[in-house]
Amino acid sequence: MENLDVKNYQPALTTTTLWLMTIGSGLVVANIYYNQPLLGKMASTFQVSESKVGIIATLTQIGYALGLLFIVPLGDMLRRKKLILIDFALIITSLLLAALSPNIYVLMLASLLIGTTSVVPQLFIPLTAHLARPEVRGKAVGTVMSGLLIGILLSRTISGLVAEHWGWRAMFVIAAGLMLLLWLAIFFLLPEVQPDYKGTYKSLMQSLLPLIKKEPSLRLAAIRGAFAFASFGTFWSTLVFLLEAPPFNAGSDVAGAFGLVGAVGALVAPLIGRASDKGSTKNIVTVMILMIILSYLIFGYFSNSIIGLVAGVILLDLGIQATHISNQTMVFSLNPQARNRLNTIYMFTYFIGGASGTFLATQAWYYWQWLGVIAVGLIFSFLSLVVHLLYSNSRKLTPQVTHIK
Repeated sequence: MENLDVKNYQPALTTTTLWLMTIGSGLVVANIYYNQPLLGKMASTFQVSESKVGIIATLTQIGYALGLLFIVPLGDMLRRKKLILIDFALIITSLLLAALSPNIYVLMLASLLIGTTSVVPQLFIPLTAHLARPEVRGKAVGTVMSGLLIGILLSRTISGLVAEHWGWRAMFVIAAGLMLLLWLAIFFLLPEVQPDYKGTYKSLMQSLLPLIKKEPSLRLAAIRGAFAFASFGTFWSTLVFLLEAPPFNAGSDVAGAFGLVGAVGALVAPLIGRASDKGSTKNIVTVMILMIILSYLIFGYFSNSIIGLVAGVILLDLGIQATHISNQTMVFSLNPQARNRLNTIYMFTYFIGGASGTFLATQAWYYWQWLGVIAVGLIFSFLSLVVHLLYSNSRKLTPQVTHIK
């Protein structure tokens, strides 16, 4: 203890810290998905069309992509705890703005800000890897990722139930309260970590472009993932409209309950991801994308059947999550010194894809109803398959050592 270098001291990952980041990841990422079962009620409140209210979900995902691009890289150059606490204050402000929105345009702005600020999980994941001992790093990151996944799955269920009993505005007030409690927990329990990057923000952002140019595996994973996630956004952003119409005539609580159905597929996905270590990643991803295509064929053929929709949701979520895990495994196998920025590039492209699917699906619903949605989902999933089959065998996909600081 006599020769302890306080400046270079890095805290260890404790059980308390790990669970704080796991629970925090789930609660924060939920902010992005709360609005999907609420779109019908929002449209009714502001007396706007379904295509117009669908922009709210699109803007949330665009905001998340922007936050990934401009906020997450700051984790390499600023103190993590301070950055996270500031970001939480912005999340709370954005959620309250949504709850108090007097018109659809203020709600659109609030939705963009909610997405932009709710990127804390993408700061927690690299922090977990940084604090954990090498021999338990994979397990620790997997734990935080499980919290993230549960947050995505339960968010729609919770918001659907809350909106059905207390209205859609109540969900954002409750979310703001949860964020305040998390802010207090992080203030007292999360250790501070000193940054490693010594350059400027401008040079940090400029280093992203060389990574894109030099890593073909990154480009493949990003584009393949973007198309796949677009098909995911296509379904989930329009499901509430289908269920509110005949023959279902259901409320937001039923639409939200499908999030629990998706858990069956999504929780199996990590097992598929582990299988990629033992077999061909290309073959596994091929099967998963074909599963996404099959889910849309089921959605189209059994559009009047709850059982058919349930079966399709399981296949869709399994295919999406397993493809995502395979993509991230590929990305994180590249330059270790630039993992935060590699993840930024991948996730930014991924959510731009999701936003595109959400936007086009709500427009397709407005003009062609459910058949239009099915067409959009099939187009995006086929594009993902085409990119995968054309480029996954390229010899250029061997990891490149970029050494970009």
